[in-house]
Parts: sequence; C-alpha cells; structure tokens
Amino acid sequence: MTATLTATARKTAPPGTRTGPAVRKLLALAVIAAALVPLAATRWTNGTWPAALTVDLSGPLGRAGDWIIDNRDSHPLFLHFLGHVSNAVVIAVRAVYLALLAVGWAGATGIAALVAWRVAGIRLALGTAAAFLACGLLGMWVPTMQTLALMAVAVAVSVAVGVLLGFAAGLSDRMNRVLRPVLDTMQVLPAFAYLLPVVLVFGIGVPAAVLATVVYAAPPMARLTALGLRGADKEVLEAVESLGATARQRLLTARVPLARRELLLGLNQTIMMALSMAVIASVIGAGGLGDRVYQALASVDVGAALAAGIPIVLLAVVLDRVTGAAGARLGRAPAPNARALWAYALVAAVAVAVAGRLAGRPEWPGGWVVGIAGPVNRAVDWMTAHLYSGVPVVGGTADWAGHFTAWVLDPLRDGLQWLPWWAVLLIVALPAWLIGTWRTALTAVLAMAATGVLGVWKPSLDTLAQVLAAVAVTLVIGFATGIAAARSDRFERLLRPVLDVFQTMPQFVYLIPVVALFGVGRAPAVAAAIVYALPAVVRITAQGLRQVDPAALESARSLGATGGQQLRQVQLPLARPALLLAVNQGVVLVLAVVVIGGLVGGGALGYDVVFGLAQGDLATGLVAGAAIVCLGLMLDRVTQPAERPATKGA
Repeated sequence: MTATLTATARKTAPPGTRTGPAVRKLLALAVIAAALVPLAATRWTNGTWPAALTVDLSGPLGRAGDWIIDNRDSHPLFLHFLGHVSNAVVIAVRAVYLALLAVGWAGATGIAALVAWRVAGIRLALGTAAAFLACGLLGMWVPTMQTLALMAVAVAVSVAVGVLLGFAAGLSDRMNRVLRPVLDTMQVLPAFAYLLPVVLVFGIGVPAAVLATVVYAAPPMARLTALGLRGADKEVLEAVESLGATARQRLLTARVPLARRELLLGLNQTIMMALSMAVIASVIGAGGLGDRVYQALASVDVGAALAAGIPIVLLAVVLDRVTGAAGARLGRAPAPNARALWAYALVAAVAVAVAGRLAGRPEWPGGWVVGIAGPVNRAVDWMTAHLYSGVPVVGGTADWAGHFTAWVLDPLRDGLQWLPWWAVLLIVALPAWLIGTWRTALTAVLAMAATGVLGVWKPSLDTLAQVLAAVAVTLVIGFATGIAAARSDRFERLLRPVLDVFQTMPQFVYLIPVVALFGVGRAPAVAAAIVYALPAVVRITAQGLRQVDPAALESARSLGATGGQQLRQVQLPLARPALLLAVNQGVVLVLAVVVIGGLVGGGALGYDVVFGLAQGDLATGLVAGAAIVCLGLMLDRVTQPAERPATKGA
C-alpha cells in the first residue's frame, strides 16, 4: 500500500518536483572543486576572504552623501522635482488627516462600520466599530487618525507604483526578468538601510516616511498584479482576440477582470506591509502610533508601547478582513438594491458625523480612556522576576537562551567562520545546483561572494548562522502548527487571531518582553525573528495542505491509508510547492528582522545597519544592507527549485 500511495503522489505531483540527474551534477561539482580548490588554497593560505578581492565603497558613498547635503537646497533636481513630490505628499496626508478629524470619532467609526457592513456583513461591521472604539478607549484616537492618514497616502502610492510595475512584468517576459531582482531587493533590503539616504534627500518628516513605506509595501502589489495578468485564462484571451479586440481592449476587458482576485490580494498585502512599517517610519518623523511605540520603548515602558501597538494590530486585522471579504465577493452577482443600500449607508454616515459635530464632541472624551500601561508593566516585572532564572527543573529563560547560544549559535557561527572562503562557496553551490541549474548555482555563489567583496565576510557569516538557526526553529514549529491547523477547522479558527496579532504587532513592541525574558544577545534576536516569521509559515503550510487534490486523498483512503500515511505520502508531496514557498517566506521574514535583532545584541550586519543610521554613516549602513540582500538572494536560490522544462541533462 505504501508503494501505491507514493506512486499516486508522484503521478499528481507538479512538474519540477521529481529528482534530476543529481549524480552527474555531483561529479561535475567534484571536478570543478578538484581544479579550483588547490589553486585557491595555494594562493590564499589563511582561508579568510582575501583583502585583494575586497572593494572599499566608503569613499564613493561618502562623496554621494556629501553631494546630496551640499545640493539639496539649490540643485534643479531637488527644487523642481523632489521638492514638488515632497510638498504633494505633505498636502495629501494633511488633507486626509483633517478630514478624519472633521468627521470626529463618531463619524469615523460610523463610516468605517458602514463600509465593512456593505462589504462583509453585520458581524465584521460590529467588529470594525469595536476596533475603532478600542483605539479611543486606549487613549490613542488622535495618533490612530495620524497613522490612518499616513497609511492611506502611502498605500495609494504603493498601489499605483505596484500596479505599474506589475503591468510591466505581467505583459513582458523581459521586464519580468528585469524586475524580479529589483522587487527582491526592495523587499529584503532592511528599511533601516535606506532610511538614511531617504532622510538625506527629503529630510526628517512625512515625505521621507511615506517614501520608505512605499519602497517596502509596493513589491507585493507588483508581484500579485504580474501573477494575475500572467495567469489569465488562455481560452478567454483567445476568444476575445478572435473577436478582433486590440491589445488594449484585451487588457482592459479580459486580463484585468480575470486578475481581480490577485489585485485585491495585492492590496491586502500592501496594507499589511505598510502598517508593519508604522514604527520604523516613526524613526524619521512619521508620527502617529509608531512614534508613541518608539517613544515608549525608548523609556522602557512596555505598557505604553502595547497601548499604542494594539491599535496598529486592530487596524491591520480590520483592513485584512474587509479586503479579504471584498475579494471573496468578487464574481458574485450584486444585490438588486445594492446601489440604494450604498446610498442609504452614505447618508447614515454623514448623519452620524454631523450629529457628532453638532454635539460638540468631535474629539474622543478624555474621561473614556482606559489605562493599561500599569497592569502590563507589572505583568512584565512579574515575568522577569519569576521566569528569568531559578525556575525548578526546567531552568529559567536566561538558561535557555544561554544554552541555545552555546550549543547552537556559537558552534554554527564558529564553524562557518572557520571554513575557508572557497569551501563556503562550494557548500553554497552544492544545494543550489542539485535543486536547480548551473545558473542557479552561479547566482547563489556570486551573491555569497559579494558579501566578501563588500568587506563584510565575517559579519555576514555571523548573520547567516543566526538566520539558519532561526529559520530551522521557525520551520519545525511552523510546519507542525500548519499541519495541525490543516487537519482541524476548530484549531485553525482559534489560531487565526493569534497569528494576526503576531504578524501585525510591531516588532518593537515585543522586543522588550523578549529581552526581559532572554536577556541581551543573539538568542533574543533569534526569538524575535521566529515570532515575526512564524505566522507566514503556518498560514502557507496550512493553505497548501488544504488545497491538495481531494481525488488523491480519496484514492488514498480507498486503499485503507491511515491519516498519518495520507499526510506523509500524499499531502506533503503534493503540497511541496507551498512548503517551499513557506521556506522562502521564512527566510525573507527572518532576514527582515536581522536589523531589529541588532538593537538587542544580535550584532553582525544588523548592528552595522543601525550604527550607520545612528551615526549618519551612509557607507556602513548601505553596505551592510546590501550584504543582507545578497544573503537573501543566496538563500532563495538554495531553497527554491528552478522551473525547468522536462528535458535531458542538467
């Protein structure tokens, strides 16, 4: 029966998941190593990255920063283009903010609830109203409106940029190949790395915050737009073309309507990514909830940080549910009286806003604020006092952190740094070539070698050790949790709000509890990365297992397979593309927290990025950020099989 189940899974497995001529690749790699290793060992005997192969970028980057500072107030590029962009962003954000204040707390809550009702029903409308009221109860109404205004403009610009890039990639194979590394860089490059050049160009304030958010939030919109356009039904396109439609008509009447779900999912992901930037953007003057979180953490006030972090989570959850519900409704026939209901909803919203203004209470009443900072800080103090050390039998969290550092992180880092540089490159080439092509292996090797060329070989290996450890723990916990969620609807429903909180809560908010429990060092940096990356791995794993062909599962059950056999021999093989995507997203998200880990003792590249921003050192910050991008590109190539046609040879 086991052989039959395995054969069933192989027959229905997607192309590209079957093993290739691995032996020939191993032999070819052995021949290459036999030719190059003696030469490298003879020429560079100490094994560390050769200084002769290092390029110093501090001079050119320093001169670029000086040029920007010297010409910011006089050069035509700044006066006649970037200056107008900055002014337009400020005007747009201020207009949205004043409009939100004008309708008052009652009007804003009513409008949000009515929109949610029309899009998703009464339950989500009540949840939306409760979320907005909770923002006021926490004393964060004005900061919430500031963040909403900033996010509205940032999301609008991100969507516009993402759609343009997505159209280019979706309609042109060449542009798709060109834009893929650009989008990878935008998504993996730590925000702290490009905050300094953004500030040099736009100064501290709202324009710099919006631009930094756009760089981070636009890629999901671009990727999903391209995916939707490329995945349009070929038969529908051929039918439209046979009717004599022009290329523009085919795009507007066929491709775009068929890609509506992907476009709405891109909007959803862009909103989530933009909100996750709220705290980081506050470092350069964004204000709002992010600034409250940042200021509270600067004074080690976990309670105040949580009070500002909860509204960010609530906004993200509400917007996620509303856009998700809108996507689920696409393709359904509208209700007969839909326009009338929208008109009634608009009239009701205006009436609520006017009533609030006439009552003279547009601002949230101060007497309705509920303080949670005190109880939260007392809870954190209790955890620190009782869980940090001295726990019988299991030991305290400080002991766990120490053991994890001594038994996992230190040996992994020391082992990587002990290896000769050419041995590290061969180790990188091996998995990349086995699961891909020689181009995949070459890309991975060049990306890893670039960290040495940039002069940050050892810090890169230190960061790589932390990333590998964090990804390993994330995948073990994430796969186990995702499998449980896929096999139990009740567990999935209970888990969903927990994952929402983990995914949308700003990393800065849970950094202090993590430090309070684990101390300062690389272990808390890894713990923060695991918390941030885990939700995506769990969601993708569960979704991939749930989307396995029911016919294959039914066939396995008819053969008498147990639940465990169905999972191991049918579901997991068929869900392999989703599992590989989960690995990819785990790597990307862990790398995204490398800089945050640098704030709590993670060191290595994350510390260099933070140091560059704090000291105004453009070279240090950008070089470390570029090295993180190179690590992300290398890990992507060694974890994602290349799509190849089923031909002979490598």
